[in-house]
Amino acid sequence: MTIEIKPLNAIVYNQNKVDIKDVIAPPYDVIDEKYRDELYTRSPYNITRLILSKAENPYSDACESFNNWLKGEILVKCEKPVIFYLIQKYNLNGKEVIRKGFIARNRVEDFSSKNILPHEFTMSGPKEDRLKLTKACQANFSQIFMVYSDPEKQIEKAVDLSGMPFIDVTDDNGVENIVYKIEDEKTIQLIEDVLKDKTLLIADGHHRYETALNYRNFVGKNAGEADFVMSYFTNMDDDLLIYPTHRIITRWVEPYVLLEKVKKYFDIKDYTFTGINKTEVKKEFLNAIEKSAKEQISMGLYMKNVNKFYLLTLREDVSSILDEYDVPDVLKDLDLTVLHKVILTKELGFTEDEQMSQNGIKYIKVENEAFDMIDMGKAEASFIMAYPKISDIKRISQAGYRMPQKSTYFYPKLLSGIVINPLQ
Repeated sequence: MTIEIKPLNAIVYNQNKVDIKDVIAPPYDVIDEKYRDELYTRSPYNITRLILSKAENPYSDACESFNNWLKGEILVKCEKPVIFYLIQKYNLNGKEVIRKGFIARNRVEDFSSKNILPHEFTMSGPKEDRLKLTKACQANFSQIFMVYSDPEKQIEKAVDLSGMPFIDVTDDNGVENIVYKIEDEKTIQLIEDVLKDKTLLIADGHHRYETALNYRNFVGKNAGEADFVMSYFTNMDDDLLIYPTHRIITRWVEPYVLLEKVKKYFDIKDYTFTGINKTEVKKEFLNAIEKSAKEQISMGLYMKNVNKFYLLTLREDVSSILDEYDVPDVLKDLDLTVLHKVILTKELGFTEDEQMSQNGIKYIKVENEAFDMIDMGKAEASFIMAYPKISDIKRISQAGYRMPQKSTYFYPKLLSGIVINPLQ
C-alpha cells in the first residue's frame, strides 16, 4: 500500500470580510486560558472559537459557529481542489530560518501498515476531546505535521512562487507565514507521485492523527472524506530543525546531593559565571552541550542558588547502565532514556505516573524559560537537553518504538485558520 495524497476541498476565511491576522491562532494545545481570552477579543470569527470554545458545551457551540460562518460567507469554499504551499520565516540567534512545506490530505492508515510512523506516546484525554469536536463539526481545523525524506527536493524545485501569495501574515511569535495556492494539475500530480512511495513520520499532532483514525473507524466502511485527514508535509532533507524539550525539577532537591547522584554516571565540567558575564558563559555552555552531544550522550544542568552551569557527559557504557531496565537496544543511546530511567527514576525516585503527569517535574519547550524558572526560584534544577537528531527519530520509529513523552519540539507551530478541511 502506498501513501495517497489528495488536494483539499478547502474552506478558507473570506479575506474580503476579515483580516486574516485577527482570525488565526496556534494549535489548541498551546493556548492557555489567558491567551484564549485575548484571541477571543480580536475577532468574533477567531478560529479559537471553533478549536477551543469557551461555551458550556464547546462542541455544539463550535458546530453552530462553523455553520453560521459558512452561511454568512465569513468562511468560503475554494472553487477547485487545491494544495497550499507554506513558507515560514523566523529568526534564531540573529539568523533567518526558513521552513517550507505543503498542506494537503493523506489517506488515514493504521500504524501497522508502517507507511505512517508515530514517534511519541499519546494520552487518552486529548483524543476524546478532539474526537467529540470532529464528530460535531465534521471538519479538520488544524493540520498534522508530517515529515518525509526527499534528498532531491523535487517538490521544492517544482513549486511556482512567482505570483502573489494567498496569505502573508506574521503571527504572535514573530513568524512570517506565507501561503501560496497550488491549483496547477501537473504540480499536484508531481506532489502525489513524489509522496506515494515515501514513509511519513508524524512530527507533531499525534493526538490529532489518532483522532483521525478513531473518526474513520466511527464513520465505518467506505468512510469517504473521513478516510483522509489534513496534514502539513515538510522534507527532512531541507535543513529541518528540531528543538529539544527540557526537563525541569520542581520538587525540592538539595543541589549538591543532586550533583553527587549525577556524578555516578556523568563526567562533569562546570562553567562558573558572575552577574556580569552570565550571558556570555551561558552561550559557551549551550555550544558545549551541542558539541559534546555529537560524540557521546550529553546534557546540561543548572541548579537554584548555584552560580555554575554543568556540562554532563555520560561516562559509562550506556548498555551496562540500562541493563536493569526493560529498554530496547534502539532506545539505549538516547539521552532522554538515560535521564528518565537512571536519574529521574532510580536516583530521584520519580514514578512513571509522576513523570507522565508532570508531578514534580515539568517539560519546558522554551530554552530561556528553563533557565528563568531557576533564576526566579520557581524550580530546583533544569536539565538542558541537546537538539534531537532526525536520524534518531527515524531509526526509532522504523524499529517500531516510540521516544519518551515530549521528546521533540517542532517550531514554528502550524497556524490554525489557514485552511479547514471538510469531512462530509
